[in-house]
Amino acid sequence: MRIFVLTGAGISAESGLGTFRDKAGTGIWARFDPMKLATPEGFARDPEAVHAFYNTRRRNLLAAEPNEAHFALARLEAGLAERSGMLTLVTQNIDDLHERAGSRNVVHMHGELLKSRCAACDSVVDWRQDLSLEDQCEACGETGHLRPHVVWFGEMPLALDQIYGALAASDLFVAIGTSGTVYPAAGFVAQARALGIATCEINLEPSDDARLFDECRYGPASETVPAWVQDMLRQG
Repeated sequence: MRIFVLTGAGISAESGLGTFRDKAGTGIWARFDPMKLATPEGFARDPEAVHAFYNTRRRNLLAAEPNEAHFALARLEAGLAERSGMLTLVTQNIDDLHERAGSRNVVHMHGELLKSRCAACDSVVDWRQDLSLEDQCEACGETGHLRPHVVWFGEMPLALDQIYGALAASDLFVAIGTSGTVYPAAGFVAQARALGIATCEINLEPSDDARLFDECRYGPASETVPAWVQDMLRQG
């Protein structure tokens, strides 16, 4: 079996990393203005504020640990590989908790917080410390051009050709911990249905697109994801 899993902020919430949107109105973008902190224009206007926001998030990520949902997906990847199957794990998250839990085939469509990108030469390097305008690019030597390697509003997500190809080749599409409001990821379920691919939603609560899924499981990710993975591995 070839399973395509899309994860969102909900899978990392129990690791202490906040979600961006929720129906209670307590997500990150309910408290901060994304147009000021997560757009190229916002960065151009006030790079210090944008760096401060992501420096805090980077420190929080370095202090966080994967939860049982992350570890369960790593077990699923290994279990499918043993049976000549495959798990493609596409995440909207910019954290590295999937990798720390043991997942290997991870695609970060919205970038990675623990990397920096140079706007002058487009080089991407690992970056675990605070980032500022004073930092110099290791590749080109320019100062003042480094930014978080994350996809901001108005920018194109990464690896879309790879993602759409993997989705089209899958037998099952599963969305975990995502609100179903941010495109193009929010459109994956409709594309899967159009291709005749089975669909499953695993979430704390129904997403905006819950009606499009063949199967739905609701509850904390640390409970629902391991239970679903166990069912998948039992099916052989």
